[in-house]
Amino acid sequence: MLVAEMVVKASSNQISSNISEESVILNLKNDNYYSLNQVGTRIWHLIQEPTSVEGITAVLQEEYDVEREECQRCVLSLLEELNQHGLIEVQYESRV
Repeated sequence: MLVAEMVVKASSNQISSNISEESVILNLKNDNYYSLNQVGTRIWHLIQEPTSVEGITAVLQEEYDVEREECQRCVLSLLEELNQHGLIEVQYESRV
């Protein structure tokens, strides 16, 4: 289970492309495609470099009109799904 203090980044076992305001991701290990909506795409762009869940939440709060708790819950939900599909790497300690 992911928590706000964790750092995540896109897996190296994938390739992705933007189509309009959405992203399409190919998992190179299982050849499955995944798509992300506009907000998911914004998160995907943020995690191209190691980024904390807290950092992602803070950026989205600045860009969208959303309560912190709801925003963090949605971020964690998407990251859990991406993790289950092998599309992200999770570091259990924060960056220094």
